[in-house]
Amino acid sequence: MAKKKLGLEDLGGFVFSTNDGFDPDQYNEADQDETLKPSEQLLEAHYSSKGRGGKTVTVVKGFIGSQEDLNALGKELKKKCGVGGSVKDGEIIIQGDVRDKVMAHLKEKGFRVKRIGG
Repeated sequence: MAKKKLGLEDLGGFVFSTNDGFDPDQYNEADQDETLKPSEQLLEAHYSSKGRGGKTVTVVKGFIGSQEDLNALGKELKKKCGVGGSVKDGEIIIQGDVRDKVMAHLKEKGFRVKRIGG
């Protein structure tokens, strides 16, 4: 059986440097992201049940901005739909198939929204 070749991503995001003046904070992109205006963003509303034990969810992808703004938008969408959810890996996950409500609310806020999948 052939061994799998390891790559940089297998190190878990660690980067080793011998440079004494290396400042890892300058490469932290999450803190440097500025949130674009809603009219400049194209969000995708997906419907998914894969990997969730058959439970259906609505996933909003494509948000460009700070993590705080993404969390606030996720909280607002969960409250508007009256369901639970979470924000992970730059995506807003809303429990249930509530794409129509999510899309309507995002359009009210000025976002451009594209319906993806079924």
